[in-house]
Order: sequence, then structure tokens, then C-alpha cells
Amino acid sequence: MDFAGRPRIARAAVLAAVFVCAACGLVYELALVALGSYLIGDTVGQASIVLGVMVFAMGVGALAAKPFQHRAASAFAAIELLLALLGGLSVLGLYAAFAWLDLYAPALIGTAFVLGALIGAEIPLLMVLLQRIREQAAGSAVADLFAADYVGALLGGLAFPFLLLPVFGQLRGALVVGAVNAAAGVILVFTVFRRALSRRAKIGLGAGSVVVALSLGYAYALAHDFEVNARQELYRDPIVHAERSRYQEIVLTESVPLVSGGVADTRLFLNGDLQFSSVDEYRYHEALVHPVMAGVRGDVLVLGGGDGLALREVLAYPSVTTATLVELDPAVVALARTRPEIRALNRDAFEDPRVRVVEADAFAWLRGATTRYDAVVVDMPDPDETATAKLYSVEFYTLVRNVLDEGANMVVQAGSPYFAPRSYWCIEATIRAAGFGTTPYHVDVPSFGDWGFVLATPDAPGPSLRSEPPATPRFLSPSVLAAGAIFPPDRGPVDVKVSTLLSPHVLEYVRSEWRSY
Repeated sequence: MDFAGRPRIARAAVLAAVFVCAACGLVYELALVALGSYLIGDTVGQASIVLGVMVFAMGVGALAAKPFQHRAASAFAAIELLLALLGGLSVLGLYAAFAWLDLYAPALIGTAFVLGALIGAEIPLLMVLLQRIREQAAGSAVADLFAADYVGALLGGLAFPFLLLPVFGQLRGALVVGAVNAAAGVILVFTVFRRALSRRAKIGLGAGSVVVALSLGYAYALAHDFEVNARQELYRDPIVHAERSRYQEIVLTESVPLVSGGVADTRLFLNGDLQFSSVDEYRYHEALVHPVMAGVRGDVLVLGGGDGLALREVLAYPSVTTATLVELDPAVVALARTRPEIRALNRDAFEDPRVRVVEADAFAWLRGATTRYDAVVVDMPDPDETATAKLYSVEFYTLVRNVLDEGANMVVQAGSPYFAPRSYWCIEATIRAAGFGTTPYHVDVPSFGDWGFVLATPDAPGPSLRSEPPATPRFLSPSVLAAGAIFPPDRGPVDVKVSTLLSPHVLEYVRSEWRSY
């Protein structure tokens, strides 16, 4: 090979390929982690599995590449084509394994291992190609190669959340990256190292390039239909709306009434977790809101509850002058403002002039909040992943305590004392550890089962469990509320640890308990 005339260009091309391949490799890793967080909800666990397996496999791949160093150019191109095909199709394949085959965990481990091995094989071969252009000291060659690799990883890390997901989505984003990956490897070899390729290698790599391009293109064209069918497989009722926001997957389903004149059941799911069923959500929201609103409540704060259903109950009180709702995901609020099914349920709560919507993380927002409130409703998703566990910590409840006015109460949805008693009583104990007196209670919500709440007031014994609704509730009568304060012996208080930011024990409890069901 004669690179004497253009060694600088050739070296720059190799380092550019390193840059692009590193970016693509990191995107594959992040795509697997993100998919797991959407489907399973355990972001830390999914990240640990993916990164651990892939890093291990990279070492295996680096060793496996040693026998191919004498034909590094063709081996590198073949690896990039294979990596592009498998990496591009990885999200699609794992989604199929989750939706239809119930083989997600082994499929994830296998995919992470194969992709990691292929990524690990890149660097030794690229090192050989770089040295063939111009010999240099090993330390300098390694420095150049890894500098391009690490900077490329930065590009991939930034491109995934801020470009690929918003523009292409998960399925098509992975396919686009696969195409870029294949192009980078093939273009490098066929331009800079074409003389190193035998005629058979050229034909084989050319044919492989066509197969990969057609496969990725075909998958790209069918990605939308595939995602619709796979997602529908996960839900009992027909899906009427689905989107992936910056934070989560949002799905709205609606059942078809079995008899003429029957009532359709509209259900909202976030990352696969049921948030409400229209046939009985009033039970949950009346039980959540009415006890904390007993007395005169002028300024009310709702943390979470972007569907507007808790807000509906709050706004029913004439004494309410302002209702501030803090919701992380603007897509949920937009859905509640625009979908006629949800607007009918929340009675256009967001159009009430007393309402102020703040799109922010509740934890971060509370740290800077200065206004004090007469009542706080904490209507957060269950603490079944790291991102939500912090909203059930001593630190979080301490921040809430700081915005409560004198005589104010807080209420927290706390999960099921029947299905997950340890996590329920952990939340109650954590609220007490933040300086509150607590009054636990529970009611029956058929779509959820037995569901629990904690009414709390700072620096005082637990508040009395009563309600003074402005109109007759559909569900929460005085006798129902009184019965809700009684827990059977097998679902009463248990010895649990308090949950904090650094020790989120509620996450451990909820995962272990719900897993048994």
C-alpha cells in the first residue's frame, strides 16, 4: 500500500472513523438502557446490566480480533457491517422479545454481549490500520486513537437524548445510527484501504453493504407499524393515543362497551404503569383530596397529578383561591388539556383561572419555593424506579414541610397496603421521620385494589380523618372514611427502614413485593 502521498489525509480518515464508530457504539448502549427503563422501569438495574455486560464483552472482542489483524481492513469493514445491522435492529428485536416472547432479560444480555464484543474488536483493528499508514510510537498511536474514541463517545451521548430520540424516536433512531455506522466503516476501507482488499473481499463487502442497507431501510419503513402492533400487544384494550415524551412513554387506552349504552373504560398508563381508570378514578381522587381539604384552604399545591383529576377535586371547593400544579412532563398536561376523554373527566380543570401550572421537577422546584400553602396534595407515580424514589424520601417531605403554612396538611398517595405493605409503611415512617404527625388510611379502588394514603401535619399528632366536601361525593362517605383508618392485623404497621435519597429503601420494598404478584 502506498500512502506516502497522502498519509495525513489517511490518518485523519481513520481517526474520523474512530470518532463516528465510538459515537455509534455509545448510542447502542444508551438505546438499550432507555428501552429497559421504558419497559421495565428499573433504570439503574438496566444500566448496570447493559454497561457491565458490554464492557466485559468488549474485552472478549478485543482478544477475539487478534487473529484477524493480518487482514485488518476487510475484518474491520465486516465487523462494522455486522455491528450496524445488529445494533440498528437491537431495539426492534428487544421490543419484540418483550411484547411477544416474554424473553426480554435473556435477549437483553445476549444483545449487549454481542454488541459489546463487536465494539471491542474495533479498536485493535483500527490500531493496526493506523500503524500501516505511518509507524509511530505505541503511546502516541494509543493517545490519538483513544482521544478520537472518547470525543466520539461524547457526541453519541449528547446526540441520543437531544437529537435521535426527539427527531426519530427509539426504533428509527437506532436504525439511523446503524446506517451511519455501516457507512463509516465501508467508506473508510473502500477509500483509504481499497488496495488491501482482495477481489473476493471487495465483492463480499459490497454484497454485505447492500444487504445491510436494504435490511435497515426496510426496518425503517416498517418501524411505525411494528411499534403500534408491539405496543398494542402489551395492553388489554385498544390504544387510542401513544407517545414517547422526553421523560416517559404515555399510553391512553379505551375499552369498547360490551353492550349498547355501556360505559367505555379510559385508562392512562405511564411507562406501562396504570395511572387511572375512568370507571373508578373518582374513588381514588376523592379519597386523596377530600381529607386534606377539610377546613378552609385558600392556596393549594398539587405535586404531580398532571392528568388534572386531583385538581378537579381541589377546585370543587369555593374557598380555594389559587391551585398550583407542579408536573414534570408537559406532555401529560398537554394530553389532559386536549384529549376529550380526559377533559371530560377533569372537567376542564386547567381552564379554571385559579390554576397555575408549573412544568418542573417537584424536588428541584421545592428547593427554591418561597410561597406557603394551606394544603399540599402529593400525587406522584409509584416509587418503583430511581427517578421516582426520591419523591418518597425524608429529604423530599422535608422540602414539602417548608412550604406548608401554619395549620396546613399534606396528603400522599402511598401505594397498596395489601399488595405492598412494607413499601406503604415505609412511606408512612419516612413522612414521620421528616417531622410530621401521620394518619394512614386506605380505600378500595377496583382497578388498583386496596390503595393507601397518608394524611400528615407538621410538628403535631396525626390530623383527624374527616372531610367537608362542598357537594355529596360519589364514594367517600363519613363511614367509608372512618373504615379506611382501620387496618387488619396482617396489613398493619411493620418494622421498616426510612427511605432517604442515598438509601431509597422504599424502592427495594416495592420491587420485592410487587414482583411476587
